[in-house]
Amino acid sequence: MAIDAVIFDWGGTLTPWHVIDPLDSWLAYAEVAAPAQARALASSLHEAEEFRWQQQSVSRGEIGTGRLDELFAHVGVDTTSPLHHDALNAYLRWWDPHTVADSDARPLLMALRERGIAIGVLSNTLWPRWHFDEVFARDELTEYIDVAVFTSELEVGKPHAEAFLAVLDALSITDPSRAVFVGDRAFDDVHGAQSVGMRGILFPHNNFRAGEVTEHDVTPDAVVPRLADVLSVIDRWISESVPGVS
Repeated sequence: MAIDAVIFDWGGTLTPWHVIDPLDSWLAYAEVAAPAQARALASSLHEAEEFRWQQQSVSRGEIGTGRLDELFAHVGVDTTSPLHHDALNAYLRWWDPHTVADSDARPLLMALRERGIAIGVLSNTLWPRWHFDEVFARDELTEYIDVAVFTSELEVGKPHAEAFLAVLDALSITDPSRAVFVGDRAFDDVHGAQSVGMRGILFPHNNFRAGEVTEHDVTPDAVVPRLADVLSVIDRWISESVPGVS
């Protein structure tokens, strides 16, 4: 079949995966929001986030990732406080060095666009859309991304079928077999995409912390050692769909 769209995971796919301690990111928030209780507040936020991710993983996406505002409410943070805005900014700025796009990302998206292929992003995240808009603009990706779907705006998360169907619907793709998903997680990304009829390309790495991935037998439609190699896979599949072209 022809390929109408390529959809990417974000963290670990369009951006390199960095090994970090999530508690440090919450310390950046807490040191602004509540300096006298920074360690305790950071620990509470970190534990609440870890619990949410565990629920999301065990339920296979039926329990969604939720949103940052829900996390703050859960631990009793007053998001109307004058300090909250500055603290949230400090938290997001902490992440900046870890969210820079892979050097292959922009050239790959440009090449896909030249081929007339629509481009989407589907990310499991608690973060708000406006922050991703800033990140995409910073990395000069905005003009190449037709649709971005974030689970912070959904009731489910990857690998749940509804998450993949949401991004397909947003791209007006009615035949999932004409779409490809690229991600770094065999179960959440590749299996999730294949479960709705898409092809799945695995872009693997070995930097996950213990418990961050779900063990599952998954056979990707292709495996690439670097992000740029996605293009050769797409070109091969396109040529296979055209009679007389090899």
